Amino acid sequence: MTTTSTARQDSDFSFEPVPLHRRRSFWSVGFVMLGFTFFSASMSVGASLGNGLDYADYVWAVMIGGIILGAYTGALGFMGAKTGMGFDLLAQRAFGTKGSYLPSFLIALTQMGWFGVGVAMFARPTAEMLGTSPWVIVFVSGAFMTASAYFGIKAIEIVSFISVPLIAGLGTYSMFTAISEGGGVNEVFATSTGMPLVVGIGMVIGSFISGGTATPNFTRFARTPLSAIVTTVVAFFLGNTLMFSFGAVGGAFTGQDDIFYVMIAQGLAIPALIVLGANIWTTNNNALYTTGLGYANVTKINKKPLVLIAGVLGTVGSLWLYDNFIGWLSFLNATLPPIGAIIIADYLVNRRSYDPARPPSRTVVPGGLVGIVAGGLAGWFIPVGIGALNAMAVALICYLIGRALNGVIGSDSSEHGTAAQHGTAAQHGTAEHVTAEAPGEDAR
Repeated sequence: MTTTSTARQDSDFSFEPVPLHRRRSFWSVGFVMLGFTFFSASMSVGASLGNGLDYADYVWAVMIGGIILGAYTGALGFMGAKTGMGFDLLAQRAFGTKGSYLPSFLIALTQMGWFGVGVAMFARPTAEMLGTSPWVIVFVSGAFMTASAYFGIKAIEIVSFISVPLIAGLGTYSMFTAISEGGGVNEVFATSTGMPLVVGIGMVIGSFISGGTATPNFTRFARTPLSAIVTTVVAFFLGNTLMFSFGAVGGAFTGQDDIFYVMIAQGLAIPALIVLGANIWTTNNNALYTTGLGYANVTKINKKPLVLIAGVLGTVGSLWLYDNFIGWLSFLNATLPPIGAIIIADYLVNRRSYDPARPPSRTVVPGGLVGIVAGGLAGWFIPVGIGALNAMAVALICYLIGRALNGVIGSDSSEHGTAAQHGTAAQHGTAEHVTAEAPGEDAR
């Protein structure tokens, strides 16, 4: 199958690295990443931080948490651009072609769940304001969000280019209005409830580390690794900090934890309805796009029909997800940081296997899979420290023990075929890619 025919059938490269001639500009990737991190839930986390911390502790929390989050996502973003591979193809290298099914399924399930939560997060206050049934808003908004994810990275770019400036403008206006009316930043934060700093740092990291694990799905379209790092760090450190600050200042000023009701209290109900809807749309686009890629790796079916199925399921279940699934999603979120940590570690110690000219050489990597489970349990149950960091530490220990024991089942020789036979597409953007253990590819 040639690159040309594959690109015509699957412009989002669900089963192969993105060749250089199909990469996108710095600004295109940058706005997609900003659209991903510009999320109403982050502003609501910021409102909780603003109510819980004084100003000095708030600054420390977003700085320390943002640096950790930026380093984690920046490393994954670099790998995506360097190899042209998304999360699922990287998982095939780190966990094996069959072993990658577990991380792909987990990230797809988690992001589909958050898609549903996002739909409900927009539908409920909107329906309340308009005096209608939330189901009307659920189905309309779910349909639009699913459609843009279905059409892939280009549609996501368009939505992001429109919504990111609107979000930045409204958030900035809300923040400076609160500071002005509240008598300055220190006065606004003066009524903190005494939240421990470590809890605040954990909230900053936990707010987006699960979604951040999918960073390679978007940075694989970057033209250079440097541009991928810059766009990722700007989005997850500066952009996410901006979202926290919008919510923190407004939350501390009004005493509200939900950003929508913060803006209603400031007399910004109609702008909030429009802009926060666009805000959720951009993040839900990326979440559903990631869901489709994950399920495609497991089923070997083209991403687009899987996006439609996931969008329908997420939409129909959105109100239930919002009411009942947050705890379960939080547990699943604890399993995603270990996956990213193992992928980064495996890349550092096993870099040759990430050459796009080579097919994946391992079928199952037990140490990595044990690391996902053990790390997820540690992140959820260990009562001290920061859950995501606990999860990553335990996962890396399991991975390194497995590597030391050489516990690789069904390992294939990585020398099957030469680079010329398997193509050099990521470097030159012209040759074919062959992905091992993908019997359904030719039917796409």
